[in-house]
Amino acid sequence: MTAPPNVPPTTLGLAKAHGLFNTVGGLWPLVHRRSFEALFGAKYDRWLQYTVGGLLAGNGVVQLLADDTPSGYRGARNLGISTAITLLTIDLVYVPAGRIRKTYLFDAAMEAAWLAAWAKRTEP
Repeated sequence: MTAPPNVPPTTLGLAKAHGLFNTVGGLWPLVHRRSFEALFGAKYDRWLQYTVGGLLAGNGVVQLLADDTPSGYRGARNLGISTAITLLTIDLVYVPAGRIRKTYLFDAAMEAAWLAAWAKRTEP
């Protein structure tokens, strides 16, 4: 029995970079709510803010811990893409509706950039 081929370092690096971005983004409102709300607006349902932050950080940790195998890479990729699509959609629906601040368009740009980066990568 042979070991599965490793994933090229630059490809796995994308999963790790996106995981770090998601982890930091998710932890930010949990660790320093005031600075997060200063940029993105006061939140009235703090439990929801903390839930989303925790889920986002958890997604990032899963990406960071992805195995150096094709299946590990695919899992990190799929989680990253689904997370980015969800956040991008929320940003693009609720900013124009005036429900969230325009600063969320910065997040929309980042999520679109992650999707573009993933689109350029082929599966190992």
